[in-house]
Amino acid sequence: MAPAGNDGRDGYLAFVESHQHRLLRAAYLICGNRHQAEDLLQDALLKLALRWASVRDGDPSAYVRAILYRDAVSWWRRRRREWLSAAPPEQIAHDRDGALRLTLHDALGLLPPRQRAVLVLRYYEDLTEVATAEALGVTVGTVKSQCHAALRRLREVAPDLARDARPGQGPADLATGLEVNP
Repeated sequence: MAPAGNDGRDGYLAFVESHQHRLLRAAYLICGNRHQAEDLLQDALLKLALRWASVRDGDPSAYVRAILYRDAVSWWRRRRREWLSAAPPEQIAHDRDGALRLTLHDALGLLPPRQRAVLVLRYYEDLTEVATAEALGVTVGTVKSQCHAALRRLREVAPDLARDARPGQGPADLATGLEVNP
């Protein structure tokens, strides 16, 4: 039995430490969002702490799961409000950046894995040539040659990536990264 001075605090802390990962996984599976799952679990554990004396002899994890489910449904209901209006919503404008992203995604899928990895590490992760070489376990020269070959291949399979639809900009004004080593 726990000493009277801590009011079961040690038991609560032991429960949280031993069950928090499973409960977080359950919260994530309920709501599908890591940040929301963390918030749900934090609120549920606070509610458990307030009721620990009456819940600790039963099944505290079932109690927390019930709170998670109930609070997730309440959150969903609060945000599920539909707004009716007399006019239809505005039409979505053509998303040039979205189309370019899809084109880039498709073009990257056509590259060999090593070339794709070099481009992602160099231009998406913004690593240096040395850091990219270390990450891939190759020489700096290999990174340079793979990057050059990958950019040349991207220009071949997706010429739209080198063009910009914004008026007033010519090819010399572009900064897409595809201009490197033309």
